Amino acid sequence: MSDSHIVSSFNNDLNQIDSLVLEMGGLVEQQLQNATLALQKEDRVLAKKVMKGDSRINALETELNDVAIKVLALRQPVAVDLRTVVMSLKIARHLERMGDYIKNTARRTNTIAKAGAFTGSLDTLARMSELVQEMTQDALNAYSTRDADAAQAVRESDKHVDHMNNSLFRELLTYMMEDTRNIGGAMHLIFIAKNIERMGDHVADIAKETIYLVNGQWPEGKRKKDDKTSKIILDMDELNAEI
Repeated sequence: MSDSHIVSSFNNDLNQIDSLVLEMGGLVEQQLQNATLALQKEDRVLAKKVMKGDSRINALETELNDVAIKVLALRQPVAVDLRTVVMSLKIARHLERMGDYIKNTARRTNTIAKAGAFTGSLDTLARMSELVQEMTQDALNAYSTRDADAAQAVRESDKHVDHMNNSLFRELLTYMMEDTRNIGGAMHLIFIAKNIERMGDHVADIAKETIYLVNGQWPEGKRKKDDKTSKIILDMDELNAEI
């Protein structure tokens, strides 16, 4: 086998890895969009479709893992090629976890719709979802174009997801304190919001790994987290003040 053929085959493998990462990411983005729409419309059929769609994300991760292992075993890549293979494995893992969060969101949507439960604050949830969708698209574009600056911008934008989650958490606690009949639905919405917030974290990590892929160095400094929900407690006096 000629050297040129070996190089061409190696490049094809690397291109396939990139394609699988982007396909996974595009599917995750579409799944999140559909899960959000299902929640807004209380559409159980669409929610169940989203749950079933998670298997395709898992299958793509398995396919990517197989290609990456083959490249590592047979090609013994170095430098940027090695970083491409290893970071693609990490990015695929983040995308798979995002798929799990989306599946859980769809499952909770099905429960809410079936019970006819409280569904306040959907506008804020939808905005959170839209922001994470935009972040996912921007992170994938940064990965595709090997743009470290664009990836850094994605990392910084995650704070806006945290801020929305903080506000939403307080709002849902208020609804529960106002009327105990809201508790069941509001609790599911809190968990859905947490799913979306965690997806934002995974996208920020995808951006971090893209920066390492491009520069061969991790970003300096620890990314600031603005999720304050673990520290929020409302009492009746505060509730009355807000009303």
